[in-house]
Amino acid sequence: MSDYYERSLELHRENKGKIEIGGKVSVETRDDLSLAYTPGVAQPCKEIFSNPDLARVYTSKANTVAVVTDGSAVLGLGNIGPLAALPVMEGKALLFKKYGAVDAWPICLDTQDTEEIIETVRRIAPCFGGINLEDIAAPKCFEIEERLQDLGIPVFHDDQHGTAIVLLAALLNSARVLERDPKTFRVVISGAGAAGNAIARFLVAKGFSEGTEPFVKEVIVCDSKGAISKDRQDLNLSKQAYLNFTNPNNENGDLATVLEGKDVFIGVSQGGILQAQHVKSMAKDPLIFAMANPIPEIMPDEALAGGAAIIGTGRSDFPNQINNVLAFPGLFRGALDANAPRITPKMYLAAVHALIEATTDLSVDKILPHPLNPRVGFLVGDAVKRAALEEAELSS
Repeated sequence: MSDYYERSLELHRENKGKIEIGGKVSVETRDDLSLAYTPGVAQPCKEIFSNPDLARVYTSKANTVAVVTDGSAVLGLGNIGPLAALPVMEGKALLFKKYGAVDAWPICLDTQDTEEIIETVRRIAPCFGGINLEDIAAPKCFEIEERLQDLGIPVFHDDQHGTAIVLLAALLNSARVLERDPKTFRVVISGAGAAGNAIARFLVAKGFSEGTEPFVKEVIVCDSKGAISKDRQDLNLSKQAYLNFTNPNNENGDLATVLEGKDVFIGVSQGGILQAQHVKSMAKDPLIFAMANPIPEIMPDEALAGGAAIIGTGRSDFPNQINNVLAFPGLFRGALDANAPRITPKMYLAAVHALIEATTDLSVDKILPHPLNPRVGFLVGDAVKRAALEEAELSS
């Protein structure tokens, strides 16, 4: 692990970051300059002034995403602020380009005030085709995303929905490998923040179209104090909302207690909180998705020692990496190509099923496509675009 840290420092130091701006047209002659800049550039300006929709034709708007953060919840590092968050946002922009051919740029805001973040995004939105919210702490991330849905361009909080898309695909593929019905799964999620919220909602199909059945039997969400139940008197509003769709039997106790006899553990919390004996207390052949970064809730070898049938983590150096790069480039690729005003639950599900279909040679060590597969983002993009166009046609 320390070797990755040192090598990463060297890579960032040598390159002074990971991204740069490149031009699409030549500027070698006076004629080139006259077309790309003055006097020629005045004409597309006038056309866009007459018809703002033409910005998607004459500028980069149709293929540009802002990666916006306040640095309040970066990886497993916590509230490290906007400047320290910049390497992560640059990495996100690099992956957008590599796996979705989307031009993205980091926007690290020097504020952690909800109203200021919303106002700033509104003011910069005209020059972007989409907004990817990143590493913004719960519960304010929920309000920020919700209140920006009227911008007319896709606004997406990757820590919520990107994580949930990839996790759901991993879970459903795991059930296929083990020849089990996921609707019998009893699931415990460790972590009640942005990712935990979206995963729980996805698993019980909350917010999807009418008639969409839950993917699992039940979900219990735990925070640092244990199961979120009706008996807890210390829950804030965002945690109280869990009571509407999780913990149907009102179980109480710490993580170890509620994990006993369950089929699936999903970790989006902190490293090292689970041991082999906890896995042994679960149902036979449990599924372990320990996604805390950089240290998972339990290391794969220890989970195996506890009897886990399938193990996934968020790390690149272990099999079954549950990595958002499988979701966000393709999701925005499809949304931008469809000129979608927002990303809908139907588009989320299209991405899930695209990932399932893109997984070949399914096995206990291969429950998702390889995160470096260059085709995946475009397969997801095609599926999302189709879903978006179908919805647009139905609503017209």
